[in-house]
Amino acid sequence: MEKFTSPSKGPLSFEEMYEDILRFMEHLPQGAYKLIIGSDSQVRDETCFVTAVIIHHVGKGARYYYSKSFHRRITSLRQRIFYETALSLNVAGQLAERLSQDGLEDLDVEIHLDVGTNGETKELIREIVGMVTGNGFEAVIKPDSSGASKVADKYTK
Repeated sequence: MEKFTSPSKGPLSFEEMYEDILRFMEHLPQGAYKLIIGSDSQVRDETCFVTAVIIHHVGKGARYYYSKSFHRRITSLRQRIFYETALSLNVAGQLAERLSQDGLEDLDVEIHLDVGTNGETKELIREIVGMVTGNGFEAVIKPDSSGASKVADKYTK
């Protein structure tokens, strides 16, 4: 199981992260919450992948966690974007399963994708969004995909 890092709590297991998300939502149960998962990557000597999990109390702030891994150098943008999406779907699937077990399947789960209508990734939007929606999640692209383009991106540097 993956390890996550909380900027305020340090290293956490998946289970500890999940419990922390529940505590965050129990603290102020009224209001709307969104669970956002986004991944980004950066290529240097090897490829750094970061997946961020953000629990957003809409209009009231958020808490986030991230997982970082390193892989061989992947220069193909298409391959990287597909792998980022697969990482996000994997984490989203695990979270959705746990939420369902706890009777919280109504929580909005969004996957933020590092693709947008400007730039090289515009050719991939249809396939990547299809991959996400085909798995039952809402897909969000740039410029609205802050989970990938802001939070995850921050930790790939």
